[in-house]
Amino acid sequence: MKEPNGRLRGRAAAFTLVEVLLAAVVLAVLLALISPAIGWALRAGQAAKSTGNLRQLAAANFSYAADNDGRFCPAQEPRNRTRWHGGRASGGAVFDPAKGFLAPYLGESRRIGICPLFQKLLTGGASFENSTGGYGYNAAYIGGTPANAFRANLVTAVPHPSRTVMFATTALARSDGVQEYPYAEPPNWVDPNGRMGGPLQPSVHFRANGKALVAWCDGRVTAETPAQLGGTEYYGGDSREARIGWFGPSHDNGYWNPDFEL
Repeated sequence: MKEPNGRLRGRAAAFTLVEVLLAAVVLAVLLALISPAIGWALRAGQAAKSTGNLRQLAAANFSYAADNDGRFCPAQEPRNRTRWHGGRASGGAVFDPAKGFLAPYLGESRRIGICPLFQKLLTGGASFENSTGGYGYNAAYIGGTPANAFRANLVTAVPHPSRTVMFATTALARSDGVQEYPYAEPPNWVDPNGRMGGPLQPSVHFRANGKALVAWCDGRVTAETPAQLGGTEYYGGDSREARIGWFGPSHDNGYWNPDFEL
């Protein structure tokens, strides 16, 4: 039938069921192809923010040293009330993230920025102390020394700053899940004379697209691949499954030790 203007009148165009199904299949395939890329891009953006947090921590530590006779921030003090990332007024008081040694150098908030990659991975509520942001300090050699765990190292006593760890993304595997942990532990504990002892539980967390973010003693931040995942477990967790381990050489405690020689 013709309309008054001479054009043919027909039924409104419509998709058939086959066409709808075909379109749905094509869309599902496209989503399957791009979803990993979207996830990777999202994690890359979160890693960039975490990198910025680590740079801030390194800068805060250098500022602390400038105000304290060239000595880095202590990891903790003998009474164990004040640590690099927070403190408490007394032994039984609530831990305050704005009372740490680095707090005055962290801006108005006085707090460490939280790693966005870490928030969704926390699965338990039994962390020793919160407020690390998901980062750990090289307490064995920078926030302290083998000779004195409560006296931080001098900036000038680090002969290889470009390959000595200051901070890293960290976590601790425990029986009730992944927890915050304030220290980037070396592979082995060290006695006061600098001799290697037994193994420590790993704490470096490879959560940035399979890599750990590391702030070095020259202020750089890099992404490092694991040399080992898992290790000795003291708290009933599974460090391998949680992607916690170490990077770099392990002899002489590797990149944790300022005097380590390649």
